[in-house]
Formats: sequence, C-alpha cells, structure tokens
Amino acid sequence: MLNIKKILEVSEDSIITGIPEGYDGVVLNRIVQEGKTVVFVARDDRRMATIDASLEFFAGEVEVIHFPAWDCLPYDRVSPKNDIIAARVDALTKLADLNDPQPRIILTSVAAILQRVPACKILRGSTLVFGSGGETLREILITYLQNNGYGRSETVMEPGEYAIRGGIIDLYPPGFREPLRLDFFGDELDSIRTFEPFSQRTSGGCDSFVLKPYNEISLDESSISRFRSGYRALFGAISDDDLLYDAISEGRTHTGMEHWLPLFHEEMDTLLSYVKNCIVISDHQLEEAVISRWELICECYNARSDMKDRGLSVSETTYNPLPVNKLYLSLEEMNAVFSDFKQIQFQQFAVSSDPSNILDAGGRPGFNFAEARALPDVNVYDALREYIENANKDGRSIIIGAFSEGSADRLLGLLKRNNIFASTDPTNQLCVAVLKLDSGFIAPGLELITEQDILGDRLSSPRRRKIRPENFIAETSVLSAGDLVVHMDHGIGRFEELVTLNLTDSGAPHDCLLLCYYGGDKLFLPVENIEIISRYGEGAENARLDKLGGVAWQARKSELKKRIREIADRLIAVAATRELKQGDILVPQPSVFEEFCSGFSFTETDDQERAINDVIDDLGSGRPMDRLVCGDVGFGKTEVALRAAFIAAMDGKQVAVVVPTTLLSRQHARVFQLRFADFPIQVRQLSRLVPKNEIEETKIGLESGQIDIVIGTHALLGQSIKFDRLGLLIIDEEQHFGVVHKEHLKSLKNNVHVLTLTATPIPRTLQMALTGVRQLSLITTPPVDRLAVRTFILPYDPVVVREAIHRERYRGGQIFYVCPRVSDLSHIELELRELVPDLRIVRAHGQMPPKKLEDVMNAFYEGKYDLLLATNIVESGLDLPNVNTIILHRSDMFGLSQLYQLRGRIGRSKVRGYAYFTISPKRSLGPSAMKRLEVMQSLDTLGAGFTLASHDLDIRGAGNLLGDEQTGHIKEVGVELYQAMLEEAVAEAKSTGDIENDVADIWSPQIDIGLPVLIPSGYVQELGVRLSLYRRISDLQNEQEIEAFAAEMIDRFGVLPVEVKNLLETVAIKRLCIIAGVEKLDAGSKGAVVVFRNNEFKNPAGLVDLINAQVGTVKLRPDHKLVFMRTWDDASARIDGVQYLVKELCKITA
Repeated sequence: MLNIKKILEVSEDSIITGIPEGYDGVVLNRIVQEGKTVVFVARDDRRMATIDASLEFFAGEVEVIHFPAWDCLPYDRVSPKNDIIAARVDALTKLADLNDPQPRIILTSVAAILQRVPACKILRGSTLVFGSGGETLREILITYLQNNGYGRSETVMEPGEYAIRGGIIDLYPPGFREPLRLDFFGDELDSIRTFEPFSQRTSGGCDSFVLKPYNEISLDESSISRFRSGYRALFGAISDDDLLYDAISEGRTHTGMEHWLPLFHEEMDTLLSYVKNCIVISDHQLEEAVISRWELICECYNARSDMKDRGLSVSETTYNPLPVNKLYLSLEEMNAVFSDFKQIQFQQFAVSSDPSNILDAGGRPGFNFAEARALPDVNVYDALREYIENANKDGRSIIIGAFSEGSADRLLGLLKRNNIFASTDPTNQLCVAVLKLDSGFIAPGLELITEQDILGDRLSSPRRRKIRPENFIAETSVLSAGDLVVHMDHGIGRFEELVTLNLTDSGAPHDCLLLCYYGGDKLFLPVENIEIISRYGEGAENARLDKLGGVAWQARKSELKKRIREIADRLIAVAATRELKQGDILVPQPSVFEEFCSGFSFTETDDQERAINDVIDDLGSGRPMDRLVCGDVGFGKTEVALRAAFIAAMDGKQVAVVVPTTLLSRQHARVFQLRFADFPIQVRQLSRLVPKNEIEETKIGLESGQIDIVIGTHALLGQSIKFDRLGLLIIDEEQHFGVVHKEHLKSLKNNVHVLTLTATPIPRTLQMALTGVRQLSLITTPPVDRLAVRTFILPYDPVVVREAIHRERYRGGQIFYVCPRVSDLSHIELELRELVPDLRIVRAHGQMPPKKLEDVMNAFYEGKYDLLLATNIVESGLDLPNVNTIILHRSDMFGLSQLYQLRGRIGRSKVRGYAYFTISPKRSLGPSAMKRLEVMQSLDTLGAGFTLASHDLDIRGAGNLLGDEQTGHIKEVGVELYQAMLEEAVAEAKSTGDIENDVADIWSPQIDIGLPVLIPSGYVQELGVRLSLYRRISDLQNEQEIEAFAAEMIDRFGVLPVEVKNLLETVAIKRLCIIAGVEKLDAGSKGAVVVFRNNEFKNPAGLVDLINAQVGTVKLRPDHKLVFMRTWDDASARIDGVQYLVKELCKITA
C-alpha cells in the first residue's frame, strides 16, 4: 500500500519514484485525499494533457483547475488563441476568489509557471454574479462586458463574444461549455438560457452565472495611460510606424499585444501567489524543461533585439521587445518562489538509495504486446488472456483503457469473442473503461493495459457534432452593400442598402432592398421576394450593370437557357447510360474482408464508415459506380480506396489507381503493398521512377491478368497499356487531372467502376455532385487527436521564420519551405543558411532527374535533413507525419486549392501543425490574392476542404461540365443563378426526359395586404443578420418550416413583433399563391384583387363554379382580374381571409 503520509510528514523537499506515465493520477489523488492542495507543474503541454486524462479517471471527484501556457512563442507577433486566454483568466479568477479550504489540484506547465501574471488583488473581486442572488441590471452587464475584453459581434459563436438584440443579450463567457442567452424585461433580467452556438437554438436553462473578465488585459482609460507612459519610458520616442502604440492609444486591441502585458498593470505576480498552503509537485525532468524554456525566451528576445543590427529585418513594422525580466521569471526567481512551499518531485524510475525523503510508489511501465502481434503463429488475444490470468493470480486488478465509448464497446466485443470476459464495472477484477492514455502501467494491486498496448497504434475518434452534408458548404450568400446581384427579370444590379418604404395605400411600412441599375435606375424589391435575386459571385469588377427594362438581359438569359438545357440533357444521358449498363457485381467475402479491415490502425470515423458502406453498396448494385469521396487531407480517403480495391481484386478484377505525381505514386505503392502483403494480390507501380524493365514486366502482367492492382501516374494513360479484366478505376487527388485525362480513363472500359478521391474537388466535379449527376460521400470527421493547423498570414518576418524552424526542430520535427518558382530556391536557401546556420537543407523540384528526386525524398523521409526547400511538388498527397510546419514564400502567388492542399501536408499526426503564409511586406496584394488568403484563414477548422471547393466554384466558375472548354456560363448570370438554373434543368430532364420542355421560369408572386411587413431594426439591429434572416425566410417551403423558424426567432430575439408575424404570414400566402398560379394579390379593408400568371388558370371550370357559388361577392373583370369583395377591418381578419381565399384557389387547381 502506498504510504503517502510518510512523505508528507517530512519537512524537507521529497522525491516519489516509480511513477510511470498514467500512474501519476493515482498518486496525486492519494495526496489530495490527505487534505492537501496540489500545484502540479508538468514539463510541457503534452504531459499536462496526459496527466489530465489520468486524473479524469482516477481522481474524478477532485476539482482540477487548468492553467495553460500561451500557445505562441515568446515575443511573437500573434496573440494566444481565445480559448487559451479564456482558460487562464478562468483559473486566475477562481483562485483569486477561493475561500473554502477544500483540497484541489492546480494543473499547469513550465511555460505557464515561468510567466508573470496580473497581481492577485487586481483579479480578486473582478467577477460578477448575474441572476438570482446577484446583479440583474442590463446596463451593469453591458458596461462590464465592454471593460473586460469581450468583443461585440452579430452572432455569438466563440468564447469572449456577445451580441445585443433589443431585450436579448447573447454571451459566451470563459469556462462555459455553451453560450448564454439573457432575456431582459426592460432593464431587469427575466430569464437565462443556454444555447447551441451552431444552430443558435436553446439547449437548457440556469438561474445564475458568474461572469469573469475575458482577457488578462483591460483596455480602460487607466490601463491605456499606464501602457503609454511605460512604453515611452522603456523605448523612448515613438516612431511613425509603431502600430501597437497607435492601436492601444486609440483603445483598440492589437494582435500580439499580450506580449506587453506588464505595461497594462500596476503590479505583476506569479501563479503561486494565488495559492496558499499547497504542495508544489514537479514533473519528471522538470529542471531540464525549465532551462530549455528559459533559453528559448532569451533567444527570442535576442532575436528581436539584434535583427535590425544584422540587416535582416525587412518587415516595415516596429517591434520593441519588452525586457525579459518584466514578463518572465528568471531561474533564481522561480527557485525563490518555490522555496516557500513544500516540494515533491515525481520520477518515473526507482532509485537504489533509501533516505527518509524518498518514497517508492512501486509503479513501472506497463506490458506491451508488440511481440505477440509480430509473431505470425501467436494470437494476441490468447497472449492477453494468459497475461490477465497471471496478473489476477498476483493480486492485481486489470483496467483495459479505451480511447472512447465506441472503442470500449468494440473492445468488449472483441474480448468476449476471444473468451476474455470483461465488465464496465470498475470494481471488477477486469474492466474496460474510457481512459485516454497511450500506454499502461503496473502498480501495487492495479494494472492498466491500453488499447494501443494490445493492438498497436489503434486509435478511435471522439464523437463530434454531426454536420448534414447539405449544410456543410459555408454560407457565402450574405449580401453586403455594394455587392452585385442578379434579378431574375431585370439582370445584374448593385445592392445599395435595406430601406423602409410606405408602399401601400394604407401607409404600412415595408422593408425593401434598393438595387441600382445602369444609368442610375433604382428598383425597390420587397424583402419577401428576396429569393428572386442572387449574388453574382466573384469577378464582379468585370461585370456590367444591366438597364432596367432593357432587352439585353432577357436575350442573354434565353440563350443561356438553351445551352444549360443541352448540358443538362447530356449530363442525364451520360448518367442514364451508366444506370442502364450492367456493371460487375463485386461483393466482399465477409471473413477475408474483416481480416483485411483489421489491418487499419485506426477506428473508422462515422463519415468514413458511411463512405465505405456507400462504396460497397455501389460495387454490389450491378451498375457502374461513379462516386466522389470528398474528405479533408488526412481524413482517411485512402482507406476507402484500399477497401474498394480489396473487394475488386479478391473478386478477380483488376484495379487501376491513378495519381498525379510520381512521389504520390511511390507512396501509394508502399501503402498498398504493405496492406496487401498477406493476401494473394499482386501490386505494381507504373511511373518514371520505376526502371524500364519493371515497366515492361508490369505492362505484360496487366495484359495477361497476372497483376491485380497497378498504381501509376499519367503513364497509365498510354496507348500501350492494356488491361485483361479492369473492374475498378480509382482517381486520387482528382483536382490535378483534366477532363481529357479522366474521360480517357473511363473509356478504358465503358462499364468500369469509378471511385474519385479528393479534398478540394475542382468546381466542375463539385457541381456535378451538387446537381445529383454523381454520387457524393463526405468525410468531414477528423481522426482522433487531429488538431486543426494554426494558420498565420503575415508579412515576411525573419524572426518568425527562424523561430518557426527552431520550434519544429526542438520537438523533433521537420519543415517544408515552399516557393512558387524554381528561381526563388537559390536566394531563399542563402537566407535560411544565414538565419539558421546549422540547418540541414535539401532542395526538391519537378525539373530534377527522377532518380535524384527520389533519392532526395527518401533522404528527407528518413530524417537526414531538417528542411525541404521545394516548389509545390509537395502539394500532392505526400504523407510525412514528422513534418508539422510549413512556410510558404509569397503565398499570394498560389491558388486557393494549392494553398489548402499544401497546408494539408502537415498536422497529420497527433501534434499541432503550423502554417506560415508569408507575403511581401512592401507590396500590396491584389483583390483576388487577398480573397484567397482571407478564405484560407477563415477555414481554420478541420474538414473544411469541401467548404473551400464551394468558394472555389464561386471564384473560378465551373465551366462546361461535359468537356474541356471553359465557356464562362457562370459569369453571364452569376454563380447562384447559374447553379439554380442547372439544378432545375437537370431535375426537369430527370423527371420528363423531354429536353424540348423549356426550363420553367423562376417567379415570385407580388403580395400586398396593406400591413407592415418587415423585421424591425429595433428587434434585430445588425443589418447582416437581418438580411440573412430575410434570405432564410424566403426559402421556407411549408407550414412546418415556418413554425419552426418562428420558434427559432422567438428563441433568439424574443417575442415576435406584429411586423414579423405579418412577414411570416405573407410568406405562407406566397407559397399558396405559387401553387394556385397567382402572380399578384392586393388586399385591403374592402377585399382583394387577384391576378393570375399569364392570365391563365389551370381549372377554368372550377373557377366558374367558385364565382357562381358566391354571386355578388366574387367576380371576374374583363381584364381577367378576380375580385373578392369582403369587409376586413382589422389585420387579423384580413390575413385569415386572404389565406382562406388562396387555399380555396389551391383546392380548385389540385
């Protein structure tokens, strides 16, 4: 039994040995159970996360306060991430206001403990209790938010944001899982609800909450004054290009201002000054980590200080680094702070000596079943069963740790099938539990075996929020003033503003969009008809405005309809031909297929499993498959291809895998050969990296049928390549192939199954998927432990480049440095050698001889070089898990898809990837380059490749979907209208098969019921949100959708004003008018007048019966307008009467 009391009673500093990774949570829990508060200092962020996972399981009842370090370099130009800042402030305010003696654990790291923080007295009392038992006044809340670092936005999505909408305030405080929605009645708080940030719908409620500052910096008058005087005292006269000083002086936040934190506060202190009567426990090898961190701090400071003297500072902006001792503790200061507390050091391994201040915890690293896995005649589960039996005999309970609930369930099933009977009850001798550790440990009476110990690097992914594919494309259709729009009837105009007009005889206010046309003509479009305009898209600077009432627009639209109709017909003809053809029925053999799948070293994500099942269904359907699998880089598309290839090859068919580059061909060949090594399947490679004699052998083998799977580049398209029984064609990195290449591939065999893989489909392919001509599978769920790549777009700064390289080398990684042109490589190499003299650099580009290129890549892959200086040859699918930093020179010269693919080459393992997109500091970017970089920075989440492709469709256009000509159809009518016309044409051709039927005109009824119809600005203040809501309202299709939308509006903004109710009722009436063929409806206090579209009605006889049934109150005028005479004095009666009238017309047309 571990005797913690003994070590705690010793007054001097102590050591506890025999604490392997994972066991530390058990020991920390025992210390806290003795009534001691613990500050645990981990050596780095990874260790901090591991200890947190151990504590979550072994010390679940203990309060753990996390205090992370900034996730940026010392003296960086960027700020820490919002969630890091929020976690730090949350921890400091909790500690500052603690009064209870309850023991707890404060978990931090070396980088965090070395950094000074605002003094405890500054943050003590800085929190605000809001709700029952606390403050309830609206003005107090708003003032607090403005003074404590919160940012105002239109829609609250991230921590630290708030939005004000009349009587409702949305707020996302630090430390909260979900944002809050505060409903005020006047100035008094009425209710508090939580809501889901993506859907903005309420998810729960609470009575009160504690509001904390959001930042360690408060930009109030006193803080700004302190900063200005302190900055001038340190750095003297202020230069004209000191953007930091200018921004703070004006009360604006500035990126990276946290690196001057001490100048904003009267006094700075340490984290330990917030904690009294605690034990400081230091991690294994902490002293080395402290020295390494201090060296990094000094090096970063020196780099900033001497960069100008060395003539390497080409950035135009001033950077005055704060003296090191202002923000960071020296080693002597840290030791002095620690000396005030009882200290214990954890060590992984036992020591031979036995003095009174050393305690052996009795732990050692766990058993790994790698040997059992490696032996062909040994079943790993037999070895596990025998091991568990022996451990139980020795008196040890066994915990098998799985990474997630899903993998725990799978493990229970696997163990049961192999006669190992485990439980989820932790009191049992053998239990399976969710424990996010990589390796196990052995301790007195207890042993942890992790999933990875048993199965190798087998990981699972945590469940994430489900995203419907149709909602996955980013919302790019929000209008801004000055945007070009396309009106169905009047053509291209410019959206100027949203105006409120009194359009009706009764003077009722009505929101309208003001559109300007050629010659200054103006068109006021009622908001309920907003769906008849669409965004023009990118390239608006080259578009000409149409003239209101002119014939040019109608002529262009009519001509385009004909061309779109032809495209739609040919698309459907292609799809129909494939549907009618008989494809090979390929069905997996269950036992063999399961054996092959078990070789995949990850648990399939939900999306990946769905894509695999889609492909299996397609292969067994009897029709040729034509499926696009769109998944982000590194999300598991290759595994989908491997399983499809396995099914085809085991069914006796040949598989061709076509890739764009020789390097990717070599990589895929290695992966395929490794996975198929245990099966009777021949895999060969065909590219210029393969010797000539092997190429000839491969060609002969393909024609004779001896080779089952061939992986190659464009060489597979050669006339000399003949297949014996080709059954499946896999196209990887599809965006690199032209239409001619792909059509030639398909012509290899007209009923071949085709599987296309890409992260960023070219617009043509994406559009074919969106219009329903091709099947589409999305993989949007990242693998386990995958962290989003942090993207920085900045002027070239040699300090940042040098520190990025150093940071990656310090963590044992490698770097890509990518240039847009081969001619850039020489001078960049010289600069890099001057910046980092000991850096091992190697060059690679497409003009090198094949053999030399392969030698270079092999050497880099084997770690012989630190940095690969290359052109965008590294873009295509290379998988090098050790490369997790990429630096792009002149990133404005790369295309959008190239930027995304290049960024996707890193961050493919468990560590965070960093992408630095540098631009020239002395050149202004063109609008297109700026747009590309803005999109890249906005798409910083995992799984954004499909979103990016939709932006690319907008920026580039899709061209002709059937051939290789770029006809520019989209630019004639705008991206959204073109997409809508094409979808409608395809649907028409699908349903009727009659291409002579013209694509139906899209039209919208004009409705005037003499009532105010708008979303008042007092109800929703932000213009962008109002326009977005109008757009969504125009898309509502039925009563259920309208009711759901009304519920959401009440939830987000409060009780619906009369004007909004009228708007929703008008939309409902409009839907009925479309069914009834009513083009215009005017209603007032004395009745309504109805105009039918084209003066036609589907059922004239039924209309006559309606008129005859209501003689005297309904009549048809000579101008074909239908008049209903009624008395509708109030608004409610008028709306009900109009709805009844239109419903009756709908019944007649049915």
